[in-house]
Amino acid sequence: QVQLVESGGGLVQPGGSLRLSCAASGIIFRIYDMGWYRQAPGKERELVAVIDSGGWTNYADSVKGRITISRDNAKNTVYLQMNSLKPEDTAVYSCNARRISNNYWGKGTLVTVSS
Repeated sequence: QVQLVESGGGLVQPGGSLRLSCAASGIIFRIYDMGWYRQAPGKERELVAVIDSGGWTNYADSVKGRITISRDNAKNTVYLQMNSLKPEDTAVYSCNARRISNNYWGKGTLVTVSS
């Protein structure tokens, strides 16, 4: 059974930082492309960042320079380091694992940026 379990969300003030983690099980983690997506209230889900099995990364324009995605294949975990957070970063952040026709999602973790 595949599981993606996110953690690290919470309430943070504007300008603050959070690190999200996504622990994967039930897949051969190192061969999967991993991504973080977010969905704000009343909006569609959008890509935040991806890291492929070879370590190549890509980011949404809105987060470039503030957010870093990384992975630890030994721990089957992908991370999202978020700095200089803004109120518009408030959303449920979900982890995604993808390889060919396999596509798995975590349940998400809520990030609220507010003073």
